[in-house]
Amino acid sequence: MTEQTTDTPTVDGDALRAAIARKAVLTALSDAIKDEVKAANAEVQQHIEAAAKATGSTKWDATLPDGTKVGSLALKGGEAAAQVVDVAELTAWVRAEYATEVTPRIEFMIAPAFLAKVLAEATAAGRAEYADPVTGVVHELPGVQIRPSRARTNQLTFSRGSKSQPLSGRELVGQAWSAGRLASVLPALAPAPPAADGAE
Repeated sequence: MTEQTTDTPTVDGDALRAAIARKAVLTALSDAIKDEVKAANAEVQQHIEAAAKATGSTKWDATLPDGTKVGSLALKGGEAAAQVVDVAELTAWVRAEYATEVTPRIEFMIAPAFLAKVLAEATAAGRAEYADPVTGVVHELPGVQIRPSRARTNQLTFSRGSKSQPLSGRELVGQAWSAGRLASVLPALAPAPPAADGAE
């Protein structure tokens, strides 16, 4: 009779608890920071929109409170697209000009593929117009306007390390955060400032 042995997996309880704790802490911090980033982005957008209108600038330095440059912020342009603002008006035009592209129901409905094609062409042209590829006739699109489809945003780019400043912008932020010099940015999560010499 052969004796059978089964290897019972071992669990490093300390490592498991540490890994779970790390995940819990980082998740909580990440959630808090996401909310703050969203609020900060909205505040930045408001200020740079006003600054762009007043000065025409579209790019600014990103600096720490002590003046250290860590990157740059650029205003990114929004996009405009053709949008239906009066369905009935546009549907009446399609019924009159392209009757096969509407579906008779209780009310007529423009074929989705044709609507997408018409709006895409108007967006590309930057005008509420549709050029018939067969006849060459350019139609003004009733019930369609070119409107902003995406609001302007901003993009932050951290600086890279260089000979004069080996640390990247991200590393400079991390260094200042660890040293307690950025407590005003996120007071609830900021590390305590280093104790003064002689302090307990």
